[in-house]
Amino acid sequence: MSSEPSLAEAQTRRGRLRGAAPAGLAGIGAAALGVGLGEFAAAFLQTTASPIVAVGALLIDLAPPWAKDTAIALFGTADKIALIALVAVVLLVVAAIAGVLERARPPWGRVLIGLIAAIGAVAVATRTPFSPLDTVPPLLAMVVAVLTLQFLAKTLADAEQRARQRSRESAVAVARGSAVGATGRAAASESETEGAAGVEVESTATPAGVDRRRFLIYSGASLVVGVIAAASGAALSAGTRAVTAVREAIALPAAAVKAAAVPAGAQFDIPGLPPVVTPNADFYRIDTALSVPLVNPEGWSLRIHGLVDNEVTITWDELLALPLEESITTLMCVSNEVGGGLIGNALWLGYPLRELLKRAGPQADADMVLSKSADGWTASTPIGALTDDRNAILAVGMNGEPLPAEHGFPVRMVVPGLYGYVSATKWVVDLEVTRFDRVNAYWTDRGWSAEGPIKIGSRIDVPSAGSLNAGPTTIAGFAWQQHTGIEAVEVQIDDGEWMPTELAAPISDDTWLQWKLDWDAPAGEHSVRVRATSSDGEVQTDARANVVPDGATGHHEITVNVTA
Repeated sequence: MSSEPSLAEAQTRRGRLRGAAPAGLAGIGAAALGVGLGEFAAAFLQTTASPIVAVGALLIDLAPPWAKDTAIALFGTADKIALIALVAVVLLVVAAIAGVLERARPPWGRVLIGLIAAIGAVAVATRTPFSPLDTVPPLLAMVVAVLTLQFLAKTLADAEQRARQRSRESAVAVARGSAVGATGRAAASESETEGAAGVEVESTATPAGVDRRRFLIYSGASLVVGVIAAASGAALSAGTRAVTAVREAIALPAAAVKAAAVPAGAQFDIPGLPPVVTPNADFYRIDTALSVPLVNPEGWSLRIHGLVDNEVTITWDELLALPLEESITTLMCVSNEVGGGLIGNALWLGYPLRELLKRAGPQADADMVLSKSADGWTASTPIGALTDDRNAILAVGMNGEPLPAEHGFPVRMVVPGLYGYVSATKWVVDLEVTRFDRVNAYWTDRGWSAEGPIKIGSRIDVPSAGSLNAGPTTIAGFAWQQHTGIEAVEVQIDDGEWMPTELAAPISDDTWLQWKLDWDAPAGEHSVRVRATSSDGEVQTDARANVVPDGATGHHEITVNVTA
């Protein structure tokens, strides 16, 4: 016997392959409609229960530190956009599989859709804060997606059934035509009569092509409506929330203590060198909030409790009534690679945390303050960094305006000298005075060190790595050692001697500063590296270390090809 598949088996296999594509489309259309309406419902109800955002946030919480570092290294401050895109792509793939499964083994496609929706519901339920209303968007998404998949799968099955029926009728007609030639005119006459009856039967049925077009229209409409609903939800969320209007209407009080003016010599006029004070739009953003928490200042308050003599609660109006102070402070993310851009410098307006903690009266055995954001994220800050003479503040303003939403509006913490993961809590609502041996914060639970002092560092901003024309040029960049200051910056070209650079006027020990070196660049390929020395004599190490567990080390080095 031949091992080749029969003609019938081959046709069946081709039919399954042809049917997989429209079945996948049915799954995608159903998921798009469900998720789109869920996103719109989340925006309309003004909840934090966006299905996609909730799932993405859950993935951030569950991801190991190396995954977070890889995402930041690959996408930088666009890591959240990349995660949302990944969630959407995975959802579409699973939805297509569900559509194919529903066609072949109903109701397992709907079961798969239900499981995915259940994951979204669990993700929403684990977010902080949570209310029963938050369950509406994911449940709506599940019901709509399941019912839509059921309807589209039935429409597709009806179209395929009619197509098979027409195929069988065509085969019968061909067989009857053959019989006519074999049996003569009498048989032919009888066959024509039967054929006429067959034609009459076909004419009463809906053409299969019409059924298939109807399925495609329904599937396409589900996809389009879902996309429109999701886009409308995004627009509604971004444009109509009361918090946005409140922020725009806020006029911050004048500072009781003004920051010292930026020295005239703090900024070199060098093309390509960023400004010494970073504009809000250019300030890096790294946090775990996939969707920016929108906190209305009218309902905001900060609670200070734990190992204190007096529990303290302060409202927004009470905070603004205090004598606010200005300070220019550099912030840096612990995930900043050597030479990276996850660092910025801004003018902040706020109230000293040491004064608020003094009201509470921390007990003698307390050594840490656990700060919590409105979305439940936590940071562990050494209490000494909040009670010494540095400008650790509850900030309400950034570069002359209320904090942008993505940078912590209405209130955030700014603590010089510490990486952001242990200090720079945005949307802060709670300070618990406690001990390191009693409580772990978000990132210390994930393998990072409990205390995160910023390490001495420097980077080269110009020239950028690549090609350069021979002749006079300028090498320039930034250096920092917060709460200590920079004494010197040196540059080494190839394996030559370390050469001193010219330093810009420092704003303060809590800010970065610019440096530059004039160089007559000869033709050829050259390596350029930089190192800094702090005011207390610490020389930046050349030993390379990864960002985990407490920040990267090493000399920033670029390669330039100088052409004659």
